[in-house]
Amino acid sequence: MDGSECGRIGSGLLAFVGVEGTDTLEDALWLARKLPQIRIFDDAEGRMNLGLADFGGGILVISQFTLFGSLRKGTRPSYNRAAVPAVAVPLYEAFVAELEAALGHTVPRGVFGAHMTIHAVNDGPVTLILDTRNKDL
Repeated sequence: MDGSECGRIGSGLLAFVGVEGTDTLEDALWLARKLPQIRIFDDAEGRMNLGLADFGGGILVISQFTLFGSLRKGTRPSYNRAAVPAVAVPLYEAFVAELEAALGHTVPRGVFGAHMTIHAVNDGPVTLILDTRNKDL
């Protein structure tokens, strides 16, 4: 699969997921259980009070190793913190499987490691970074 037309949702969440070299299965499961619970969708009064399941929206998951890009040593990013595919793929797959179990349905996603064109419309003020090293969210 070349990554063309591999996942699509309407309203909901676009989750870019990066796997760090030190990530564990526990990290993947924690994130998969946390995402559907985040209350960032408006209720009838216009307050961010609904989670993904309450809202009825979708979630599109895209693997994104470049989240770990570092420019500390110059102008070309280093991705040394990103997990190698042999580590990242099983954790990414476990994350998606746990997310599907939490939501009760299949989750559309991109193709791991593929070049993808992603079309997104950001309808609102919310962009969050969830880091499994900082679970005080």
